[in-house]
Amino acid sequence: MFMRYFSRLLSAMAGPRPVVLSGPSGAGKSTLLKKLMQEYDSVFGFSVSHTTRNPRPGEQDGKDYHFVTREAMQAGIDNGEFIESAEFSGNMYGTSKAAVQAVQAKNLICILDIDMQGVKNIKRTDLNPLYISIQPPSIDVLENRLRHRKTESEESLQRRLQIATVDMELSKEPGMFDVQIVNDNLEVAYGQLKHALLEEINVVKKVNMSS
Repeated sequence: MFMRYFSRLLSAMAGPRPVVLSGPSGAGKSTLLKKLMQEYDSVFGFSVSHTTRNPRPGEQDGKDYHFVTREAMQAGIDNGEFIESAEFSGNMYGTSKAAVQAVQAKNLICILDIDMQGVKNIKRTDLNPLYISIQPPSIDVLENRLRHRKTESEESLQRRLQIATVDMELSKEPGMFDVQIVNDNLEVAYGQLKHALLEEINVVKKVNMSS
């Protein structure tokens, strides 16, 4: 019943086709997203996720994430306010319907940065996004990147690597993603990302120019 209600609601959402971007932490999603938003700030809108984790240095509430309490987030989930939600490393993450609608209402392509669990949840709705997977060249490269950040305890890092290994395998399943990008070289990966989104970008540009 819940997912049927979602399907009706999401199919009724007006605006450009959203983009789901997924991949393990350290694969470079955030860096690619920032480049995309800087070059096409009038085309893309970032769906700001909710999380119960504490902000990292430099992160802003309402811009990087909506930082909320576990109680508040659980209440929102129970009230049907979220498209998808998941728990990771002891923290909750999720995408609210309001976050997607706020972007689409501006005739912008809504970008959703979510994990594999969220991808599977969205595939059960009528949101019909373009699914793009961003992956590291290898698990060893990913480990080096995560260690270089120095933001994780050893225990947390090992958990991330375990999840990333599963993520990398699941991303290879036929039909899971429309586009697969291996981020070995940032500029090459960004070029591939732009190419994958070019058709959607041009549609939004034409509509905005004529309005």
